[in-house]
Amino acid sequence: QVQLVESGGGLVQAGGSLRLSCAASGGTFSRYGMGWFRQAPGKQRELVAAITSSGTTNYADSVKGRVFISRDNAKNTVFLQMNMLKPEDTAVYYCAARAPGIRATPGGYDYWGQGTQVTVAS
Repeated sequence: QVQLVESGGGLVQAGGSLRLSCAASGGTFSRYGMGWFRQAPGKQRELVAAITSSGTTNYADSVKGRVFISRDNAKNTVFLQMNMLKPEDTAVYYCAARAPGIRATPGGYDYWGQGTQVTVAS
């Protein structure tokens, strides 16, 4: 059983940056593909970015060039660096894990964190 805890959310002005962290415990972190998803009010949960155990990444078109996912297997942590934030990035951001590989849909992940709120003010 894997436990995931997100942190780093908050309120930021448009154009600003945030770095989200997701700390994992209870499993062999290096085996897992990790994803960051987000869900805005009234909308479906959607993929933001994902990273395989070997470091291959995948991004949603809406965030390419602004958002970067990385992982530190020694610290059992995955990060989401978000730059040039826009009001439409406002959502609850969730960390998710699966093994093996990564998937683009929420249903493809086995473990989820509780989420962290990101609010971008215009």
